[in-house]
Amino acid sequence: MSWWDTDDEDEPEYDQYDESDVRVRPSRRGSRPRTKVRPEHADAETGIVLGVDRGRYTVLVDDAEPTEREITAARASELRRKSVVTGDRVDLVGDTSGDEGTLARIVRVQERTTLLRRSADDTDAVERVIVANADQMLIVIAAADPEPRVRLVDRYLVAAYDAGIAPIVCVTKTDLADPEPFLANFAGLDLPVLRSRADAMPLDEIAERLVGHRTVFVGHSGVGKSTLVNALVPEAHRATGHVNVVTGRGRHTSSSTVSLRLEHEGRTGWVIDTPGVRSFGLGHVDPANILGAFADLARIAEDCPRGCTHLPDSPDCAIIEAVEAGDLGESGRVRLDSLQRLLATFA
Repeated sequence: MSWWDTDDEDEPEYDQYDESDVRVRPSRRGSRPRTKVRPEHADAETGIVLGVDRGRYTVLVDDAEPTEREITAARASELRRKSVVTGDRVDLVGDTSGDEGTLARIVRVQERTTLLRRSADDTDAVERVIVANADQMLIVIAAADPEPRVRLVDRYLVAAYDAGIAPIVCVTKTDLADPEPFLANFAGLDLPVLRSRADAMPLDEIAERLVGHRTVFVGHSGVGKSTLVNALVPEAHRATGHVNVVTGRGRHTSSSTVSLRLEHEGRTGWVIDTPGVRSFGLGHVDPANILGAFADLARIAEDCPRGCTHLPDSPDCAIIEAVEAGDLGESGRVRLDSLQRLLATFA
């Protein structure tokens, strides 16, 4: 028998020191690894985001149905790295009754058809999403007070062409100045133009362009964009401002992007009002999308050398050669000038 073996009856009982029932505070990050398996949410309801306010989303469910209702929702944790913006089609779970005090949860963002974006400046590739699923852009400019800016309108057009959104121009305050010299800068573009004045706002003509579409309104601060929105959708109550007489700049009034239903002669459309901006960065834009907006010139560009920029100093550019040979007539020269100005804006 060794010293380890003992029959000593006085051997102490260690059972009293058993710690199997000790309660341990779990880690703040959880005691189990997170699973990558997510529920399918097969019972989720689909809606359209009308607006975003401090992490809460107003979502319209059952559009134009007897059960139509607006729901307040939050974004699910699994969507933490995916943006949800006005115009998004989303799937919701939880309390989707729309009753006061209820909160649903956005668990999916459906595929977007279009995405209007801008960056902080032309060197910043980080984009800021403005609106999703719009199919038209109404560029609101003033004939005067503030003075219209060709380069800013160019940037709006580039962003629209890049997103696959059809642009329309609306000139306000035409009672203050003749807009035709300014509009001559865009003569080479197939661009619908609407004209408005303080005492004769063509609401029917504008509404005809908007019904059946989701139209995002963009414009420099002070051009009368919110005034136009309020005239088209009286219940919108969008804040309006004035132009600073010293700087000639408008004051920001709309602080958020919101989607509003437009009713016109029994038909509906959606007006998406955005905050006024004084700059529109294009760091995210693909130049090929700009050329794609000029279908006739894009076909000729197929004969250009690889890497052709189509700018005036570009050697052997097929578009420039066709214009100089007179193959496209005078309109071709004007359209080439418009294309080159847009490409130069991006460059």
